[in-house]
Amino acid sequence: MKMHEYQAKELFRKFGIPVPQGLVARTAEEAFGATKEIMGPPWVVKAQIHAGGRGKGGGVRIAQTPEDVKKAAKAILETPLVTKQTGPEGRKVNQVLVEQGVEIDRELYLAVVIDRAKAMPVLIFSSAGGMEIEEVAEKTPELVLKQLIDPGTGWMPYHARTPAYSLDPLPDPDTLKDLMSLMANLYRAFIALDCSLAEINPLVVTKDGKLIALDAKINIDDNALVRQKDLKALEDPTEKDPLDYKAEKYNLNYIRLSGNIGAMVNGAGLAMATMDVIKLAGAEPANFLDVGGGASEEMVTRGLEIILEDENVKAILINIFGGILRCDVLARGVLAGAEKTAIKVPLIVRLEGTNVEEGRKILQESNLKFMVARDMVEAAEMVTAQVKKTA
Repeated sequence: MKMHEYQAKELFRKFGIPVPQGLVARTAEEAFGATKEIMGPPWVVKAQIHAGGRGKGGGVRIAQTPEDVKKAAKAILETPLVTKQTGPEGRKVNQVLVEQGVEIDRELYLAVVIDRAKAMPVLIFSSAGGMEIEEVAEKTPELVLKQLIDPGTGWMPYHARTPAYSLDPLPDPDTLKDLMSLMANLYRAFIALDCSLAEINPLVVTKDGKLIALDAKINIDDNALVRQKDLKALEDPTEKDPLDYKAEKYNLNYIRLSGNIGAMVNGAGLAMATMDVIKLAGAEPANFLDVGGGASEEMVTRGLEIILEDENVKAILINIFGGILRCDVLARGVLAGAEKTAIKVPLIVRLEGTNVEEGRKILQESNLKFMVARDMVEAAEMVTAQVKKTA
């Protein structure tokens, strides 16, 4: 689960990580009013969306007067923000963060993530703050330092000393001490909040030697949300695809894609294989939908409804291998979904496994028009042919 910058900064404050003074505004007037409570000028107006590259897209603006803050907020809130992470259509901004300006002397990069190969957290530090860390790692890898942290022993002082003393020139002793303390606090936040990412870019050293997290990014491990209920409540549904969000409420594994063939399967492996054969047949999948091995009739119904809500879907392929999810349960779910949402696109069904004959009989005795495929390859070819007919 991704968090907005202003939410991440509120959490950082609780762990002793200094951040600029700031207020969230949802209108240009609120942004104007925020300048009465925030030190300035200058002020910085920042779009709050779950996408990087905001500055390059015009989502971060510096203002010297309250009126300029109002104009900047109005421009950001009224125009979709386009970055390389939003796609060409851009993303609507619903809120901005108005912050005090900071006199920057030096920019650093600091993050804690999970090194999946080593199966442990890793502290990443670089003197090239304010830049995309992937680009720094590619062009100047010597500037990116990594410090693995054994979760068994936890944080040790040398985890901070090694990267901090790599700086050239070294900051003054007080700043260096604060930097090492901040590194420890970031790791502490990472563990306590069940993060998959805790990032500060840039972490700035001000003219008077103070450290401030000028930007903040926190991603929470979805698997830990069951024990992070307070953080789950901070989730912003407007930042999610509406169909993805709806599927999440029904415990469905659904991801909307850019193609035109809706696919319903049971099992992530079967889902990936189905998407592959759809592409090999010359078409594009419109979604990844895994109803799971233990799906109920209601979950199948909801899954079909969600697929049909996607206007790009021109045909549907149901590919089920009956095991825990029996074929007859799947068939009843398809019929229930068809009753609630008229299926106006071609439907191709491939069923195998437990109670397959009963499942086929349920579908055949219904008023539902569908085609039956013998195997996955034929199913993909049939659904692709139907899409080409309607093109």
